[in-house]
Amino acid sequence: MDHRRAPLLDALADYHRLERYGFSPPGHRQGRGADERVLAVLGREPFHDDILASGGLDDWRSTGQYLSDAQELMADAVGASSAFFSTCGSSLSVRAAMMVVAGAASGGLLVPRDSHKSIVGGLIFSGIQPHWITPRWDADRHLSHPPSPQQVRDAWDANPDAAGALIVSPTPYGTCADLAQIADICHERDKPLIVDEAWGAHLPFHSDLPAWAMDAGADVCVVSVHKMGAGFEQGSVYHVQGDLVDQDRLEANADLLMTTSPNVLIYAAMDGWRRQMVQHGHELLGAALTLARTVRERINQIPDVVVLEDQLLGVEASHDLDRLQVLVDVSGTGATGYQARDWLRENRRLDIGLADHARILVTLSFADDEHTTERLVEGLTAWRNIADSLDRPPAIRLPSPDELQLETVMLPRDAFFGATELVPADKAAGRIAAEQITPYPPGTPAVVPGEKLNDAVIEFLRSGLAAGMPLPDAADPQLEHIRVVE
Repeated sequence: MDHRRAPLLDALADYHRLERYGFSPPGHRQGRGADERVLAVLGREPFHDDILASGGLDDWRSTGQYLSDAQELMADAVGASSAFFSTCGSSLSVRAAMMVVAGAASGGLLVPRDSHKSIVGGLIFSGIQPHWITPRWDADRHLSHPPSPQQVRDAWDANPDAAGALIVSPTPYGTCADLAQIADICHERDKPLIVDEAWGAHLPFHSDLPAWAMDAGADVCVVSVHKMGAGFEQGSVYHVQGDLVDQDRLEANADLLMTTSPNVLIYAAMDGWRRQMVQHGHELLGAALTLARTVRERINQIPDVVVLEDQLLGVEASHDLDRLQVLVDVSGTGATGYQARDWLRENRRLDIGLADHARILVTLSFADDEHTTERLVEGLTAWRNIADSLDRPPAIRLPSPDELQLETVMLPRDAFFGATELVPADKAAGRIAAEQITPYPPGTPAVVPGEKLNDAVIEFLRSGLAAGMPLPDAADPQLEHIRVVE
């Protein structure tokens, strides 16, 4: 296929060249009606390119053809049978995949307990019964690793009627599962494997990166182009191969969930990113990996600060690691990752995507260079120089792996949509949660609707909140009360 083409971008260019004008949404009319104060911040170009996707670029059939051509090029670029664009993020894409695999089945779905909250949302919407796969826990670091092939096999043995399995890889920490073996285990049973690879859009484009899910044999793979690619927020692609998943039904499920007003900018940016990766991706990602090695070495030279790498890999850990994700352990300084995150934001205007009780995560991309990484290393060095003067953080009560694995006693959907009440947090142990409570990032719920609460997890969340842990989805932001089943 001719990867010099970018059908959606080309159609958008033609729209402007032909001076088309629409008496249809959006009402700002290519920015003519936008407030000047808005334009002063956002600029005119986003409005200039925000046009009606269906019937705006061209007539209905032509618009569909532009999108179809762009999706075919994407699938060809990464070696998938099919690719479908979403402007509602991977949250929509993974839910559509879950619903087509297990939505009509009574056997439920194998799901790792360290899944992202978007997957839990899919369980709530669909009513699918989750059969939790316990992740591998590093109890010393209080860090989860993706399930091993044997854990997936054990989950199948315990739940042979499940409709399929879902695995998250890479995790938000950059750690990866042995997807090839896991896919083989699923296919031995003629069951599909869904991979939530939201953090892996770049993986097909360089051989020194972890294996991409489609190459490893997955049946459906969901990627977020905005995370490790160069698309806008909300840009997502789900890829499909094989005959274990009905592609027409998958597309129909996505259509049910997706907006009827998709954003052309998001579509076009994904189209252009695919072309960029085919033409220059290996070179760009190779340079990024070289830069990442240097950054890792320099951060490791900061006293009491450790870049985790070999510690994350092994038989009882992760199968592989995306080294563009630089996980920095700051616990040796006596400070928390939350403190490091806050100091860097307030004093160096540097934003860190993920922080926890012991670590911060630095996500590098092919857009970074020596200038941006010098700013990072300088900021971390400056933080270390003052870290000893910081107040010691409040103690966080870290549960054991057994305490963290709450018992599921109701379907997430039934607990979430049923009759509920707010109870004081100190009286919530033993009650059934009716909300998810999620340290975010990374976005893995510590509490899922339908689980029986215990004191250890409640103390973990409340002490974490006091120490700087973000809990954006709790019904009570102060966590003095928790929503439970009535």
